[in-house]
Amino acid sequence: MSTLFFQKNLKLPSYPQGYHLITDQIERSFPEIREIRVGFLQVFIQHTSAGLCINENADPTVRKDFQTFINELIPENYPRFVHNYEGEDDMPAHLKSAFLGCSVQIPITGGKLALGIWQGVYLCEFRYQGGPRNLVLTAFGSK
Repeated sequence: MSTLFFQKNLKLPSYPQGYHLITDQIERSFPEIREIRVGFLQVFIQHTSAGLCINENADPTVRKDFQTFINELIPENYPRFVHNYEGEDDMPAHLKSAFLGCSVQIPITGGKLALGIWQGVYLCEFRYQGGPRNLVLTAFGSK
């Protein structure tokens, strides 16, 4: 049995603050996943003010509720933050990124991502103007 490893970078366009489904972009940019029968895809974001997570892919109100809850949990106007060199949303964005994480791992089964029927990968953009975001995609497994 041979083990396959594939890695590539994916540059996402700039998104507004919020939670954005990027599953389709990942799948379109990485057709090599089809060569893996059993394995994993790791998606890693190379930024400290955005994050990744897996959650509901059908109802957009879930993404809105995510934003509302996280913004209330980690408010931008918290009076004790001192790191604000890049704006008032800077330090809260770092904390939100640490809270949700910088990577997700998804099983690959039969050449496809083994996400549940209602699951999708979110780009969690915590800055008002975060700019383009870079992902490192690494797929590995058996042929």
